[in-house]
Amino acid sequence: MTIRIYRGKDSLSHDMGPDHPECPERIHAINDQLLASGLEMSCEHADAQMIDQSALYQVHTKDYVDDLFSRAPQEGIVWLDDETAMMNKTLSAARYAAGAATEAVDWVMAAENRQAFCMVRPPGHHAEKDKAMGFCFFNNVALAAAHALNKYALERVAIIDFDVHHGNGTQHIFEGESRVLMCSSFEHPLYPFTGTQPHADNIVAAPLNAGATGKEFREAASNWFSRLHSFKPQLIVISAGFDAHAEDPMAHLRFSEDDYKWISHQLRDLADTYCHGRVVSSLEGGYDLSALGRSVVAHLKGLGGDNQETGGA
Repeated sequence: MTIRIYRGKDSLSHDMGPDHPECPERIHAINDQLLASGLEMSCEHADAQMIDQSALYQVHTKDYVDDLFSRAPQEGIVWLDDETAMMNKTLSAARYAAGAATEAVDWVMAAENRQAFCMVRPPGHHAEKDKAMGFCFFNNVALAAAHALNKYALERVAIIDFDVHHGNGTQHIFEGESRVLMCSSFEHPLYPFTGTQPHADNIVAAPLNAGATGKEFREAASNWFSRLHSFKPQLIVISAGFDAHAEDPMAHLRFSEDDYKWISHQLRDLADTYCHGRVVSSLEGGYDLSALGRSVVAHLKGLGGDNQETGGA
C-alpha cells in the first residue's frame, strides 16, 4: 500500500473544551483503529511542517489571516463564533494541518500511484476566505488545491467533499474557477444551511434528506462521475468527513463504513484513469469516536484499492 499518512504537530494539543465534539480524542480513536486493522504498519507516515503565513493568502484574505495571527491567545480561550475557539496551541495546530495538505500534494505529485491522508485537526472546509467558522480556521483542502494549481500549473483539480455538512468555505473559494470541479454531498437542511443552489457550473451538489442511507448516497454520488469523467482531473483532493455515519450524533444520515470504502474505491479508480493514482485526502468531521476510527480505516482501504465489502449498503 502506497498511502502516506500525514500528522500535524499540536493536533492533539488544540482543545476547545471538555464538551466540544471536535476534540483531541478523535485522533486517538483513529490511531486505535489503524493499529487494530494493521494499517499502521502497512502505511507510510510523515510529520507535516507548519505552513508559512504567506502561503495562507492563496485562499484567504490577508486581512483575515493577519487578524487571526494577532488574536491567537497565549493563555485562555478566544471564541471566534459560538462553536469555534482559539487557545494557545490552536494557531500552530491549524498551520500544521494546512502544511500537511500542501506537503501531501508535493508528495503525490513527485511520483505516480501515490495517495495521502492528512490525519489532522482542526478541520478546514467551513473556513471562508475571510472567516473562521464550524470548528475550522484555515481551509486545508482549498489550500491543497490552490497549491497544486499554483506550484504545478495543473489545469484540472477535482475536490470531493462527502462530509455531512456542506463545505461552504471550499465552494465559495472556488466558485467559478474553471480549473476546479467540486462535487459534494451533505445533509440538507443542516448547518451551515448552504449549498443546495450552486451559483457556478463547476459546483456539483448532491444534498440528501435526513435519514438517507448509503443507498441514497451511492445513487447521488454516482451522478458526480459523468462530470468527473468529462473533467479528467489531474489530481483528486478529498474533504473526508465521516459524520454521515449512522452512529454519529451530529446529523441524521445513515452511512456505514462500506459506503466510505465504496466512494473511496470509486475515487481511486478515477485517479488511476486520469491522474496516475494521485489522491490527497484530509480529515474533516466525524464525532462518534468508534465510528470515526472504523470509517477512516474503510476510507484508507478503499483508497488503497480494496473494494471488498463487509456488509450491505
